Amino acid sequence: MNLSYPLILGSKSPRRKEILTKAGFEFTAEAKDTEESYPEDMPHNEVAAFLAEKKAKAFAEDAQYSDKIILTADTTVLIDNELLEKPLDENEAFSMLSKLSGRAHQVVSGFCVLQNGEFEKYSDETLVYFNPIEEKIIWDYIRNHKPFDKAGAYGIQEGIGLTHIEKLEGSYFTVMGLPIHKVYQALSRYSIGY
Repeated sequence: MNLSYPLILGSKSPRRKEILTKAGFEFTAEAKDTEESYPEDMPHNEVAAFLAEKKAKAFAEDAQYSDKIILTADTTVLIDNELLEKPLDENEAFSMLSKLSGRAHQVVSGFCVLQNGEFEKYSDETLVYFNPIEEKIIWDYIRNHKPFDKAGAYGIQEGIGLTHIEKLEGSYFTVMGLPIHKVYQALSRYSIGY
């Protein structure tokens, strides 16, 4: 898709870069450090889109981005209405994966499109069903893949994400971190033909 403005992916995530590249977008990736806090009383399924917008606002403060399209994103994992964020260490990662073992959980990926001072935020949700995971498998995964940059302590495209997810209800790419079908729709308004 040819866009009428340069596209910037406001993320360090190699997974989001890969998805956007495979979808045929030309872009540059730049990330701005953003403090990822949110209101305590915010419904948990709204946090990802809220944080994506917060990341976009960091770009809006800089005039050099006013003639560009900024795409930012965030992903959250929910189980029993508990938000599983990025684990701080191996023990927290083990605790998270033990909760997910043999159960279904929600993954919500939110994204925000910023262009010329206007913010549009979106989110998408996928239900993920994990088969039971043995403790030894969890520890091996944590030590080999070090999933400390991933909400819920796992990546769908590696290790136990590949071997222990039984099924999904929703988009695989939402779990990977970028609901590309919705991103494509959102960016198509800036399309300039083929």
